[in-house]
Amino acid sequence: MKRGWGSAATRFFKKDIVLSASLVLAVLSCLAVPPDREYLGYIDFETLILLLCLMLIVEGLRGQGLFQLAGGQLLRRVKSGRGIAFVLVFLCFFSSMFITNDVALITFVPFGIMILEMAGLSDELCYVVVLMTIAANLGSMLTPVGNPQNLYLFSLSGMGLAQFLELMLPYTAASAVLLAVCILFGCRQPAHEVSLGQPRKPEKGPVALYAALFVLCLLTVAGVLPHAALLAVVVAGVLLADRRLFARADYSLLLTFVFFFVFTGNLNRIDSVRGLMVSLLEGHEKTVSILSSQVISNVPAAMLLSGYTDNIPQLIIGTNIGGLGTLIASMASLISYKQVAGRYPQRRQRYLLIFTVFNLLFLIPLWLL
Repeated sequence: MKRGWGSAATRFFKKDIVLSASLVLAVLSCLAVPPDREYLGYIDFETLILLLCLMLIVEGLRGQGLFQLAGGQLLRRVKSGRGIAFVLVFLCFFSSMFITNDVALITFVPFGIMILEMAGLSDELCYVVVLMTIAANLGSMLTPVGNPQNLYLFSLSGMGLAQFLELMLPYTAASAVLLAVCILFGCRQPAHEVSLGQPRKPEKGPVALYAALFVLCLLTVAGVLPHAALLAVVVAGVLLADRRLFARADYSLLLTFVFFFVFTGNLNRIDSVRGLMVSLLEGHEKTVSILSSQVISNVPAAMLLSGYTDNIPQLIIGTNIGGLGTLIASMASLISYKQVAGRYPQRRQRYLLIFTVFNLLFLIPLWLL
């Protein structure tokens, strides 16, 4: 039995490089700062509660086929290849604001690949999927619930919801314009007629329940509802609707947060490290967070850098824009790459080339904005 648990744990950590790295960093930091009572103060339980609740609710809605139904209804209204690309890209853009960038890509990239193949647009598949990935990463930056680092930094900043939206709206609007330009000038191939068949209809009861729970999450983000009350209501609701959702939550992301909380908490107690990080960040929060995201991805960058500056708004901007660039700048980008590489292994290099070029084309103007 012990051997079975050991091998399962090994597979669990091997599957997620960021989780494994965060564990190693947490353990090493414990050697420098031995565990004590202050460790409990490292953990931001409010962020973890919100993340877990959002995961459960969004998985419930996805399991009902609600997002695919919405996408199918929109696609029935378009006939051209450009129109199909526009729908797929902006589905990711707008949905990621509420269901997170990774869930948007998990849901709509396989759906998009199927639609592009049916429409005879396979030659444009890499280009459209890259734009869908960029759209999910940039659309998600508008709201606190759009991605994990926003949820964490919003909680840390003490900002109101209106302030957060005002901060990120110019970048989101500029992103939408850039995406529209890329579709208008890059998607010219005519499409075949797409027959989607009769979609599965979601059950009204569970959808209404998950929608109500999602509203409660938004009220918690806005500071109206206590986090403990939200957790109790969501757990009760999921137990009532579909307890299998507990097995589908991304516990590796929650553990990654816990390990990074320990790592960054310990670093903050090492005076020499703290002094160096503060001096590096001062006045350069956005630039440092963008560059850090290229190497360690934007969620760890947000957690690492937040302990050394009070200028959280610039970190929010930097880590969101920093999701562009390398394939690991936003771990959600790996979802799209794996989907394309798995189905079209011969197109991996082409995909990576298009991905890198267009990520830089979006990153540079948004960085300078």
